[in-house]
Amino acid sequence: MRSTPLLSFTPRGIHCSIADVYIDPWRGVDRAIITHAHSDHARGGSGHYLATSVTKALMHARIGAELNIEAIEYGEPVNINGVRFSLHPAGHIPGSAQVRVEHQGEVWVATGDYKRQLDGISPAFEPVRCHTLITECTFGLPIYRWKEPELIFNEINEWWRGNAANGVCSVISAYSLGKAQRVMTGVDRSIGPILVHGAVANMNTVLQQCGLELPAWEHITKDTPKERFRNALVITPGSALDTTWTNRMKPFSTAMASGWMQLRGWRRRSNIDKGFVLSDHADWDGLLRTVQESGAERVIATHGYTDLFSQYLRSVGLDAAAETTEFGTDDGVDQRTDMVYSTSSVDPASTPLSMGRPETPTA
Repeated sequence: MRSTPLLSFTPRGIHCSIADVYIDPWRGVDRAIITHAHSDHARGGSGHYLATSVTKALMHARIGAELNIEAIEYGEPVNINGVRFSLHPAGHIPGSAQVRVEHQGEVWVATGDYKRQLDGISPAFEPVRCHTLITECTFGLPIYRWKEPELIFNEINEWWRGNAANGVCSVISAYSLGKAQRVMTGVDRSIGPILVHGAVANMNTVLQQCGLELPAWEHITKDTPKERFRNALVITPGSALDTTWTNRMKPFSTAMASGWMQLRGWRRRSNIDKGFVLSDHADWDGLLRTVQESGAERVIATHGYTDLFSQYLRSVGLDAAAETTEFGTDDGVDQRTDMVYSTSSVDPASTPLSMGRPETPTA
């Protein structure tokens, strides 16, 4: 066993000391590998970045054209001081990646944010074998189990269709990068036009330049006529709800697309008419499936219900721990809840995990 871990948690971020490379650092560093372009994982201030080509384009648009970013393809190895790095699809948003780190036969994987459901806009999540897995667990409680996306989009379409029939604008809150485009591609576009907030329009433009095919959409401006909203679906970041920006869309109905909508309390607190449980993160079963498929001997849980998730993994025989990071949640609202849950209600036999030592993992 090496005297220091291949990856460690430091005040600047997740660090590979041998290569002096950080994964999604929350402070400026010399070299950074970025899993995806959400602002809690992709920050300015570092000297050199490594990311997928889509993430590179999104970072230039969101942070600045002056960033020094090297783009690599999924699965393409990069050797830094004897450490082999490669990026693998995470399924979270377009361009998102897991980071595989290998040195002298030892393999670690940092998942970043990920989901196991196909979304129509991102490459499918790729299981990667490893000895140690650093996994997010934003929704690391057994109450979070997602329905099939088709069922959720049927609910959204029913809401939109009913509003449109009554001349009511349908305003849905969705993250401007990832969730907004997923909603656009998943709904029934025959119901009416899709109009978007400027923040969504900016991300749409970049992603289309990267080759993503999106349905027809319109950027809402001061010149958009009021009658255009009557049977429209308006996609906006949550920050624009209950502001003067939405006033001219009246009458309208509001909704939010987020995994947090699984809890009724969040719907009430968010002051919206409808909540649709559509997440860009893995649910409880997806997290456990990922742990099992990785074959990892050790699991480190980050950002989310880390203590409860790692506690459950230990209860079924895994070496698991929780680590603190400065990553946030990008599924619509704050992750905290006033409800108390216990892993004692989880039957380990219902989600068995493989405990066998993995063979030397390969990409």
